[in-house]
Amino acid sequence: MKLHNRLQIGRAVWEDSPAMLLDVKNISLSFGGVHALSDVSFHVKEAELFSIIGPNGAGKTSMLNCISGRYVPGKGSIKFGDTELIGLKPNHRADLGIGRTFQNLALFDHMSVLDNILVGRHHLMKNNFLTGMLYWIGGAQEEELEHRREVEEIIDFLEIQHIRNAVAGTLSYGLRKRVELARAIALRPKLVLLDEPMAGMNMEEKEDMARFVVDLNEEWGMTVIMIEHDMGVVMDISHRVMVLDFGAKVVDGLPDEVLANEHVQRAYLGADFEEIA
Repeated sequence: MKLHNRLQIGRAVWEDSPAMLLDVKNISLSFGGVHALSDVSFHVKEAELFSIIGPNGAGKTSMLNCISGRYVPGKGSIKFGDTELIGLKPNHRADLGIGRTFQNLALFDHMSVLDNILVGRHHLMKNNFLTGMLYWIGGAQEEELEHRREVEEIIDFLEIQHIRNAVAGTLSYGLRKRVELARAIALRPKLVLLDEPMAGMNMEEKEDMARFVVDLNEEWGMTVIMIEHDMGVVMDISHRVMVLDFGAKVVDGLPDEVLANEHVQRAYLGADFEEIA
């Protein structure tokens, strides 16, 4: 996958950006006696493509769940811009501009691809119980057209025009992952959390997904936090990488810096290290 030139351009953009979008400080999370996260701190700047790696059970998905609001940490702070996220419900975090995909597919299998993506626009709709009647008399049709225009742009971007009316549950795994990404970005988030977006894909599907993730970051201006086990992809497209192990941060830095870390080479890369390097 030859994305190195684009990576250098994208890295220059976020390095020049003074704005910190996400600031995670001293997050700890426990389930009974199990410490899923222990005093983890990191930050993500605007326009950054930031990856989290580590073995199974390292706390990667738990961290995304703390950011998106599915889990409430026992300690620490998570600031999104100037807003403290701890204490906010997941839908309020979505309203602020945080979208996500899941490690296990969470599509509505009985609905069409188009309708699944439209679900992602729900937080942007203006109607409510009190104003519903006036809304439908006045602006409903215009708003629906706008939402559909946005969805059609996403469908074109992810190259899924040919399945736009297909029932989601009938699609291949790779296409369903692409539809889930479409739904996550349908609200045009400032930050999108991707939990193993390339898991279970063949090489061609991975290359397509990696290209879409890079385009989201560079062309659409979305900040990305990605969990991914394919080290070749991670090191190829990420601006910075953080390594977790048993819920604790081992290191974070530029991909080359992380690759050079002896702990990372020994514990996570192993035989694959020479091939990646």
